[in-house]
Amino acid sequence: MRPFFVSEDLSMNLISDAWAQAAPGAPGGQFQFALIMAAFIALFYFMLIRPQSKRAKEHQALIAKLATGDEVVTTGGLLGKIAEVGDTFITLEVADGVLVKVQKVQIAQLMPKGTLKSA
Repeated sequence: MRPFFVSEDLSMNLISDAWAQAAPGAPGGQFQFALIMAAFIALFYFMLIRPQSKRAKEHQALIAKLATGDEVVTTGGLLGKIAEVGDTFITLEVADGVLVKVQKVQIAQLMPKGTLKSA
């Protein structure tokens, strides 16, 4: 007895059915592709690029307005009061007489006055 999947013409089982599709130069095919690509680019811009540039501008404004006496949190979670502001570094006072130098770009958040005393 012969297995059910073996046929007389084995090559016909190995060739899949051809599906109808537009020819490469068919009108409308390139327009649809361009439209889909434009939609993906717009989605990419509004979901990733625009929010990231907005956050970068806000962070630059935060760094520009830092002054002595401000209480800040670094990206590492260090809470302190600014003792000195330089061009690229600031000096934080994290406890009485304990000074730490950190890069300005590592400042994550400006805290309200008095936060250091309550922490």
